Amino acid sequence: MNRITMEICCGSFEDVLIAQTSGADRVELNSAMFLGGLTPTLGCLIEVKKKASIPVMTMIRPREAGFLYSDYEYAVMRNDARLFIEHGADGLVFGFLNPDGTFDKGRMKEFTDICLDAGKEAVCHRAFDVTPDPFAALDTLIELNITRVLTSGQQPSVITGAKLVAELIKYAAGRIEILPGAGLDHSNMADFVKKTGTNQVHFAVSTLRTEPSTAINPGIYFGGALYPREDVVSVADGEAIRLTASALGR
Repeated sequence: MNRITMEICCGSFEDVLIAQTSGADRVELNSAMFLGGLTPTLGCLIEVKKKASIPVMTMIRPREAGFLYSDYEYAVMRNDARLFIEHGADGLVFGFLNPDGTFDKGRMKEFTDICLDAGKEAVCHRAFDVTPDPFAALDTLIELNITRVLTSGQQPSVITGAKLVAELIKYAAGRIEILPGAGLDHSNMADFVKKTGTNQVHFAVSTLRTEPSTAINPGIYFGGALYPREDVVSVADGEAIRLTASALGR
């Protein structure tokens, strides 16, 4: 098996350091992993760049839900994009859709230009997975000179989306990178790579660490209606990353 590039989805400065020491080739830096990954703080990126020796792709996503943003949200995103580039981000991860689910070419181009003009990578996130025609969407991204697109093959898990991933890789024919992700781990990685022919993968693996500061009054809750536990925090699972690297023959 040829060497497969491993990109780890990280939710903190600590996650990046764990991913790096566990064999990651590249990281995607986020916050709020529970919500699918939101924009990290500038302070987090600054600290990451002091320690990271691997490329850091930085998420630009200001809120949960979809990818049709108001002018107010877009203004904030544009400022975040420029600040992240100025402070060393190796690339930006973003996606803008129209009401019908097709890509907003104007906004996609502006962000792509911010990246490419600085010699950085422009990455489209899984907004791609809700577009109505994945091949037309890929043509749009190629036209815009997007570096790479993250996709689960328009399925909840990339394992069930493997057929489309393989078709997208063939269709792309080197014109754009296809980065499969969502649902990959050491148990299914090698088989997925074999089925799709991908040369890179994206995944997140985490474990829980006790966080005791709220234990004295567990009746108080600081989140929304889903009530996730507040006596633990999620951190990258270095051992799971190493197991996955081993499954890839590394």
